[in-house]
Amino acid sequence: MIKLIMSDMDGTLLDENGQLPQGFDDIIRQLQERNVLFAPCSGRQYYSLLDTFKGYEDDFLFLAENGTMVQYQGRELFSCVMNKQLGLKALEETRDVSGIYEVYCGRKGAYILREEFTEKLQAELTKYYPHVEVVDSFGDIEDGMIKASFFDDAGKAYERIYPRLRKYSGLFQVATSSDYWVDMMRFDINKGIAIQQVQKRMKIAPMECAAFGDFMNDVEMMSSVYYSFAMENAHPYIKKLARFTTASNKEYGVLQGIQKLIDDGLCG
Repeated sequence: MIKLIMSDMDGTLLDENGQLPQGFDDIIRQLQERNVLFAPCSGRQYYSLLDTFKGYEDDFLFLAENGTMVQYQGRELFSCVMNKQLGLKALEETRDVSGIYEVYCGRKGAYILREEFTEKLQAELTKYYPHVEVVDSFGDIEDGMIKASFFDDAGKAYERIYPRLRKYSGLFQVATSSDYWVDMMRFDINKGIAIQQVQKRMKIAPMECAAFGDFMNDVEMMSSVYYSFAMENAHPYIKKLARFTTASNKEYGVLQGIQKLIDDGLCG
């Protein structure tokens, strides 16, 4: 029986307008009646997830920053801090490219450089990093780095950002989370590893877990559960990897998938 259900956010649970789908509260009620734990699993900042799921702060397990920060009922279960000097070096790799912006993601919040701060960047950051501090230098930040993120306002992250960070692939994990974002984390952490840690701590088996995803940073998450669902709008590789498929995020595919699991008697 399924005890834990995880879902990516953008392109997966959220609709095309970045909103929670209609019927979400009813699905969560049904899961809670069956003692099934729901877990947003996202590249978003922990505080961004709290803002999205107001009223559920103590009910959900939050796997934020692509698994580098895991919180439950206001308590940090674990976090993974990067080598700061190498992380700072990586953040320099795209500084000379127009339209690419760097974000230092710490345990306490996110940080951007004052010289790169624009209204367009602020609007984008609001979606994912509601706790942002503008600084003069990344080197002066006294907060452990858990992730380095790179935003391409042209929507060509794979072509313009990823090649510059490829040299760090043996030291860090570099993953595209959308056409606009590339994330870099410790080599030994991702959504999948975070899920495995949760499974171990909560004594939940992969057969007792379901996950919904759409993009390449969901690969390890899909591989860590039995009931892996690809959205209709998912990357082709995710569709190939997942055991099951569901409707697109525009059609509230996550809710449809969960409802089917409930109706089939697999939750509880």
